[in-house]
Amino acid sequence: MQPRMKNPVLIVPGAMEALQALGAAAKTGGVPAKTLSLVHLRASQINGCGWCVDMHARHLEEAGETKQRILAVAGWHDTSLFTDAERAALALTEAVTRMSDRTDPVPDEVWEEAARHYDEAALGVLILNIALINFWNRINTPTRQGALLGQH
Repeated sequence: MQPRMKNPVLIVPGAMEALQALGAAAKTGGVPAKTLSLVHLRASQINGCGWCVDMHARHLEEAGETKQRILAVAGWHDTSLFTDAERAALALTEAVTRMSDRTDPVPDEVWEEAARHYDEAALGVLILNIALINFWNRINTPTRQGALLGQH
């Protein structure tokens, strides 16, 4: 698949630098890097962003994550491969990514389970990461920034 255009963050002056700064800030606060990568992968799967699915699956693999867990992210509800904290982060990711799918976009039980595992700073990190990966998905998908299949 050919991109429709060059990635907008490469065209708009200062956009990439601003996103990189936000991305760096959003990695502080006590959420394990693997959990953040699981969050990025799950949101990207939901949004159908081939570029991000490919990239985050590779990042997880490079960080030592098992192939079994990487492949199970799409069906995390139906497996015991993830910790309770990871499951809470994935549930929050799905709720925030699919906000228009329900009248109560982020139900109290989803929020409360996440808050059981993460303090306020960590919840802030999770929310920023979920928002940021959804932003990237919404830039890459309409402009058809497809997966590079090993060219990262």
